[in-house]
Amino acid sequence: MAKVIHSMIRVLDLERSMRFYADALGLTEAHRLDFPDFALVYLRNAENDFEIELTLNKGRTEPYTHGTGYGHIAVVVSDVAATHAALCQQGYECAPVKEFKRGEELLARFFFIQDPDGYKIEMLERHGHYQ
Repeated sequence: MAKVIHSMIRVLDLERSMRFYADALGLTEAHRLDFPDFALVYLRNAENDFEIELTLNKGRTEPYTHGTGYGHIAVVVSDVAATHAALCQQGYECAPVKEFKRGEELLARFFFIQDPDGYKIEMLERHGHYQ
């Protein structure tokens, strides 16, 4: 059986991206591979063994495009409102907290934030399917 281990994203400013992922998701460097033309930094936290791989192509100055196929990375947090408030207080731009319902049944409470390179992250409150 296959095991999903990481998702790779390309970044322009490695330190800025690492700071964002530490602040927003509590991810820290687990492993780094540094080469003359590029660097790979794998981020994770104690909650799981899935990693975000930040790829820095050294010398690149032009922003990456995300095309029309990329959607988002999703994470769960215990309290969406508190997480939203903390990230906004740190100066990050967060979309408003929203609720997804079927009739009166709450299916999800969430908000979106973007990393420094424009990748979207959905912050979901632990509830129902999203554990």
